[in-house]
Amino acid sequence: YSSSIHGKGLLSSGLLVTATCTSCHTAHLTLSASDPESSVSPQNLPETCGRCHSGVEEVFAKSVHSPGMTQTDKPLPVCSSCHTSHSISRTDEEQFKQDILLTCGKCHEEVSKTYFDTYHGKVSRLGSGVAAKCHDCHGAHDILSVADPHSSLSRDNIVATCGKCHPGSHRRFAGYLTHATHHDPRKYPALFFAFWGMTGLLVGTFAFFGLHTIAWFPRSFREMMRKRETLGKTEQRMFRRFDPIVRQMHFVLILSFFGLALTGMTLKFSYMQWAVLLSDAMGGFRATGTIHRVCAVIMIIDFIIHLGVVIHRKRESGTSWKEMLLGQSSLIPNMTDLREFGQTIKWLFRLGPRPQYGEWTYWEKFDYFAVFWGVAIIGSTGFILWFPELCTRVLPGWIINVATIVHSDEALLAVGFIFTIHFFNTHFRPEKFPMDMAMFTGLIPEDELKHEKPRYYERLVADGSLEKRL
Repeated sequence: YSSSIHGKGLLSSGLLVTATCTSCHTAHLTLSASDPESSVSPQNLPETCGRCHSGVEEVFAKSVHSPGMTQTDKPLPVCSSCHTSHSISRTDEEQFKQDILLTCGKCHEEVSKTYFDTYHGKVSRLGSGVAAKCHDCHGAHDILSVADPHSSLSRDNIVATCGKCHPGSHRRFAGYLTHATHHDPRKYPALFFAFWGMTGLLVGTFAFFGLHTIAWFPRSFREMMRKRETLGKTEQRMFRRFDPIVRQMHFVLILSFFGLALTGMTLKFSYMQWAVLLSDAMGGFRATGTIHRVCAVIMIIDFIIHLGVVIHRKRESGTSWKEMLLGQSSLIPNMTDLREFGQTIKWLFRLGPRPQYGEWTYWEKFDYFAVFWGVAIIGSTGFILWFPELCTRVLPGWIINVATIVHSDEALLAVGFIFTIHFFNTHFRPEKFPMDMAMFTGLIPEDELKHEKPRYYERLVADGSLEKRL
């Protein structure tokens, strides 16, 4: 009591009208809270608190939590359910705002789970006191049925309720499905198919390339032994595979990706203790949010520059778009890649020779388009989540829910793929370990090029361009 808002009012501020022991328990008729005649029994507590907080009592009496408004065999919350009995704190304190989420969740367990799946719930778990909590939308003492025209969530009032935090709120934006779940295909089909579509993509990608990687390991060890036997026996001439602009774009991509991965995964896994600690180490949810958006802008700029480089190279080469996109140097998958994939599987299981790869292998093309696709999908959904009021001017409110699912799961796929499959292809393969430096130096030994990409090497020799890049 001494550290409560009532105790501090009396002991620190000298506020003699604040509640003391006898204000709640009475002086001569102190009874157990379980006694129906007690002034602090659940059915009498609103009246007891209402002696000082009469206005609040009047509002509470009209809410759905009042026994006069809701007939149920389940216990209804009273003042102490949310505010406690003796350790009552200020409602504007951060800890109270965090605790109230768990308090509401004791009775509204399923709804609470859906809340913590939203952006508001995730950043609240990371320590945000300003993100919308239950009472910000539903009210505190004046909670009414959504069907009640006076409810803060009624059709006439919901735009204004959202507008307390989102000044640009409008009817379409308020169509966001607050407590929707992706487990109900009849009620929320868009969310259901978005979730299971992304889950299928994620599981399918990791299953396919996981098996591909496992099958590759034995062959990779043999390649490592072959490389050790030939290394240093001949003078190594270096072939310049990647120009400076490509390496610079890749380096910027790495930095921005790491920033996005670190900050994004803390939000996705906000229910894990490591995510909370990592978020705090980076300065809290506000800092991680700023870092995430800055890195996103950098990656988008890098993406635009890449498109500019592609256009410039097309003009410089004097070829048509068809020749550039479907030619031998194109990164677009074609039938040759499908054929080489089949040959690779045979080679991995010692059923055939090593394929005569060209300039780009099928897994390099997949790596490239995984990033291309990822930036487009994650970038567009991220824009919707960053500017939801603007985007819902033309799109329905439920698109925010779909964007949340797609953005989150596509990001998880990108992070998982980069740190497992891509890292194996470029760093963890025994013959490349600990790192393939080609993307950083731009160089690859001529003998290695000849062995790994014989068809490309032969083309370079045939058109006379090999010597120019040595």
